[in-house]
Amino acid sequence: MHVRQLGEDVINRIAAGEVVERPASVIKELVENAVDAGASMVEIVTAAGGKTLMRVSDDGHGMTREDLQLAIRRHCTSKITKDDLFDIRTLGFRGEALPSIGSVARLSIQTRHIDEDHAWKIVVEGGAETPVMPAARHKGTQVEVCDLFFSTPARLKFLKSDRAETAAVTEIVKRIALAYPRVGFALSGADRQPMSWPAARGEDARIARIAQILGQDFVDNAMEIEAEREGVRLTGFAGLPTHHRGNAQHQFFFVNGRPVKDKLLLSGLRGAYADVLARDRHPVVVLFVDLEPELVDVNVHPAKADVRFRDGQLVRGLLVGAIKQALIKAGHRSSTSNAAVAMEAIRATGFAPRTGADPNAATYRTSAWSPQTTPRWGDAAFAPNDMPENVPTGFSDRGQEGVDGLGNSSSSAQQGGFAGLVSPSADARANDVPLDEQRMALPLGAARAQVHETYIIAQTEDGVVIVDQHAAHERLVYERLKEALAQKQIARQILLIPEIIELPEEDVGRLAERAEDLEQVGLSLEAFGPGAIAVRETPAMLGDMDIRGLVRDLADELAEWDTATGLREKMDHVAATMACHGSIRAGRRMRSQEMDSLLRDMEATPLSGQCNHGRPTWVELKLSDIEKLFGRK
Repeated sequence: MHVRQLGEDVINRIAAGEVVERPASVIKELVENAVDAGASMVEIVTAAGGKTLMRVSDDGHGMTREDLQLAIRRHCTSKITKDDLFDIRTLGFRGEALPSIGSVARLSIQTRHIDEDHAWKIVVEGGAETPVMPAARHKGTQVEVCDLFFSTPARLKFLKSDRAETAAVTEIVKRIALAYPRVGFALSGADRQPMSWPAARGEDARIARIAQILGQDFVDNAMEIEAEREGVRLTGFAGLPTHHRGNAQHQFFFVNGRPVKDKLLLSGLRGAYADVLARDRHPVVVLFVDLEPELVDVNVHPAKADVRFRDGQLVRGLLVGAIKQALIKAGHRSSTSNAAVAMEAIRATGFAPRTGADPNAATYRTSAWSPQTTPRWGDAAFAPNDMPENVPTGFSDRGQEGVDGLGNSSSSAQQGGFAGLVSPSADARANDVPLDEQRMALPLGAARAQVHETYIIAQTEDGVVIVDQHAAHERLVYERLKEALAQKQIARQILLIPEIIELPEEDVGRLAERAEDLEQVGLSLEAFGPGAIAVRETPAMLGDMDIRGLVRDLADELAEWDTATGLREKMDHVAATMACHGSIRAGRRMRSQEMDSLLRDMEATPLSGQCNHGRPTWVELKLSDIEKLFGRK
């Protein structure tokens, strides 16, 4: 068997297997070319999820006749001028997209250069090209791709349904649109509802585009991120921990304007939100990393979705540090969506005006008690000796004319049906603490009551705050524990007999190289021959632990990311468990001074808007929201 050179059409089809994975891959390449061409408006049309038709039109600077002839040849590009793959400043640069597309589909290109008076057209079908011919077109380029994979029908079997492919195209366009807010995008076709993102102008163009795609709700519940270290700049927005989603589809990363899905960045994002978000929830972020082209390699894969940083730990550390700093700065701030969720939950129970009913005669679903069925204070079942002990003195010590707590006589209370209402588990009014305006003006207001011995009700100037006392105190205790861990050397326990763990030689080398770093978090180890590690000390906080499993996990983590965060996260988990058991439990009665003290501590403590399991610690209902429940607005 002899070595022979493959034909140009076969080479293109092989390349197409990497570049053209699905219709969304084609749209990505064509839209990126339009952006690189300086377009101010890009229009995308698809049919059948892009399987039968994809058309991308732009108003960029276009191509000359000579450029068009070369554009459909492999490795022909206008974006690398110095043959330097470490100085790439455009989205495209490989020169493989158009010939790869033309080898597996029917490709038609019409273009008119900005300095020419007429346009040119070329057609490529299954790798066979026609001569360049004159065409009629205004400035810019239009690329039309029909019958994708018609020349390789086996590839069609790997495509998903039209709906799934349509969604993938939409996702690709959204990501590019987020990176270039000053470019307008329009997406339409027979397989979708038209979507449009007009070009944004001014200093707030990025915020405007984010609001267009992710909604104003994200902007209202996001923290601005801006940090720089050693020539690497990180900007964008990260959602509050209480503003989260069920999957990672709303996490957008860009490196020098290029949409990427980088494992290093995703790992840093998980680390930044580790102790403020539930494990099955995902933060919403739009983050931009800008650095000199020579500090990042984008020539990793033909799809150009993966990148390699020269100093990955610098980038990861910058990401984690910037988000954590923003979380601390956000303090007790909570997601505005919490109130909306609470309102929807209330409406779902039926406690709201009926849809379409006259607001002046709104019908509400009443509570379970009624004047006919509810026991009264005067009944035998609720004799004075049987009155609950936690009834505040301000509620019960009013004589015969005030036992209902509403200023009515007992007889009128019985007739009105209010006698069955029991008091809250604790009431701030019983402690004679004045409700001054100064406390009401604070972010979490002034404590007014504790209900069900679990929730604190506070009053603000324009609403009501409901606080989960256990979740709130759990966060406060956790933050104090972390602060103590940071200020003191971690206690270590010496193993009576060192633990000898056999590992591959390369893993032993990585662990030995980072021995000093690991010792700072209480793990003392050293190489024990070419294929083993000896562990002599472990963190006392971790107690009886699986040392072998921990060391193997650290070795795997160092091999992939060259970090040693696993042990720190385990220690944070221990601290979180301690905080959970050492915080105020649900069911404990609190005095008003204790409730106010808890509110003030929350206002002064970072991350107090959610507990260390990711649940919100407080919800605010504006007075206008409450009035809507009663048909006042």
